[in-house]
Formats: sequence, structure tokens, C-alpha cells
Amino acid sequence: MRLGGPLILALGAGAALALAVPRLDLGLPRAAAAALACALLTAILDVLLAREHDRPIYRRHLAVFGLALLGAALGAVGTAGFQGGVLASGAAASALALALRTLPLLGGRNLGQVSWRRGAARRPDPGRTLVLVADPHWSEELTGLEAATAAHPGADWLFLGDVFDVWVGLPGMETPTQRAFLAWVRARREAGRWVGLWLGNREYFLDRHAGSFDLMGEGAGGGLEGEPLAFEHGDWINPRDWRYRAWNLVSRSGFMWAFIRALPGSLARRLAAGLERRMRTTNRAYKLAFPGEAFEAAAASAGDRAFATGHFHTLERRGNGVALPWAYDGTFWAWRGGRVEPLDAASDPTGSTSAGETPPRS
Repeated sequence: MRLGGPLILALGAGAALALAVPRLDLGLPRAAAAALACALLTAILDVLLAREHDRPIYRRHLAVFGLALLGAALGAVGTAGFQGGVLASGAAASALALALRTLPLLGGRNLGQVSWRRGAARRPDPGRTLVLVADPHWSEELTGLEAATAAHPGADWLFLGDVFDVWVGLPGMETPTQRAFLAWVRARREAGRWVGLWLGNREYFLDRHAGSFDLMGEGAGGGLEGEPLAFEHGDWINPRDWRYRAWNLVSRSGFMWAFIRALPGSLARRLAAGLERRMRTTNRAYKLAFPGEAFEAAAASAGDRAFATGHFHTLERRGNGVALPWAYDGTFWAWRGGRVEPLDAASDPTGSTSAGETPPRS
């Protein structure tokens, strides 16, 4: 983990705080004083690290919680020996402070805490076609990928999330198809093509693969430098869907990461798949109704840039925004000439959203 100057200063101040507060005569039990110190340390560190925008929220929270525990451990050392109650109260206070910090994320578009990016947001040649792939939900086969690559060998690529039904990036949990996709990404980049991935609600803990892509990010605020295109997956657009947002925060938390890492690989894979299956059938009222007003507001925040998302699985155009249909059948789109349009001229511009049954959103 990179430790910047502000973090080092905050750590020093926090350690001094954790050492001093339990020893001050505040009229509080020592454990309560330590809890107060750790809560303050947690809030300070989390605010500072959230400004860096280059690490997922789970990594930031793991780092902050670990540093708070260190401060609590220092505060637990006294003349009477090590006091476990002081350490426990500090840990509980730190966890509570992190939870309270995330409460504003349950509504609104102030998503700085969950938005991050790594890599190059500038393509070497903006004149190239940029293939947009939204929600292919691949499982055993990379449907349409080989054909589109052969038909457009000079194109760059941007995946707008939900690349697989479930993709957990922890060691031992990735499938042969996911490894094949990463091999395809390496081949495209070795051929001099730009490949980006903006994470969706079916990708978990993938930041260890950030170096495999030219750009990886999550949340709001995706965009290409020098090009009038903004993007995100779309799962954070609807502020009324607070149940989804709560699930997103819990499922991508540092505590969930630690829990899954502690499980045997086979059990962890079954747990991830089971949770995702159950999530498909919950909260359907929000999943099946396109949030037009919220989408228009998100698109308007992109200014004079085009705004593209996936997530909703049906083609929707509102103002400068376009929600792309899901690519389960190999239907891809493209950014070229300042427009978002079907990749192949012969494609039905309504993609997979022609008259008929609308697939469930996720």
C-alpha cells in the first residue's frame, strides 16, 4: 500500500491520540476513551485516503481499520499490562466509524468514496473505433468476442461491467473462461490496442488485475481524456434503490474480503454464486423499472460529453445519455465519430431491445 505524506502525518497524530486519550483524565473509562480515539483516527484516515481515488473502498477500509487497531493496541498497553478490553473497544469503534462514513452512499450521487480508477484514461489514437461491451454476462463461452475481434482488428475496447455472471478476483476463485478472457486482453494490448474495464455489480475484488488493463475503474466518473465520452456501469445511478446500494457496500467491504479469503476456494465459489442467484430475484421493482429521471440527471452531470452505461439491459436514450442493451448474444456497440452506435452497420440499432420480452435487469 502506498503511504503518502498526509497519511504518515495522520498515522503519527493518530498513534499519539490513541496513546494519550486513554491516559487523560476525561472522566471516561479507559476503554471508552480508547474507543473515542480510534473513532477519530478512523475518520481522519478514511477522509485522507478517500481523496486519492486509486484504491477500492475495501482496500481503503482494510488499511484504515488496521491502522486504527495499531493505535488501539498502543493505547491498550499500560502500567497494569495489556488490556484486551481497550483493544476490543477500539476495534468496535473503528468498525462503527467506517459504517457511519458509508451511510451517505445509500442515496444521492456523491460517490467519491466508492469511485476509483487506475491506469491511462487517454487512448493513444482517439481516431480508432472503441468497441463498447455492456453486460455480456459470460459463463462458459465468450460469446461474440472472437468474431468481433476478427472483424475489427484495429479497434480499442471498453467493457462497461458485468462481464461474467459472477467474477470474483481472489486467487483460486477465477474460472477457465475468465482466465481465457484475461489472455485475450493481454493479446489485444500486445497488439497495441487499448483495453479498459469499468467494473459492474457482478465484479468483486478485481483490482489485483488492474495492471492487466490500460484502465480499470468503478463507481461514477469514468471518462476518456481528450474525447467527449463519459461512462459508468449504471448500478449507482438510481438513488432510490438503497437496498442495492447497501448490498453493494456490504458485498465489497473489507470484512467480506477477509471472510471470503478465510474460506476454502470451493466453498467460497459456491457462496458467491449462491448469493448472486438470490440477488437476481430480490428488489425486482427497482430492477425492472428504468430510472429515467435519475439517468437524465446523471447524464446531465457529464456536461457536453456523451454518457454511456450498461446495467439496465435495454436500449434507452435520454438527452446526451445512452444505456446500452446487454451483450449476452454478442451484440456490441461502438464509440466513433463522436457517437455511440451499433458496432456493425447491419446491426439492428435497437440491439436486443426489439419488441418482445424484456430480460430482467441486474
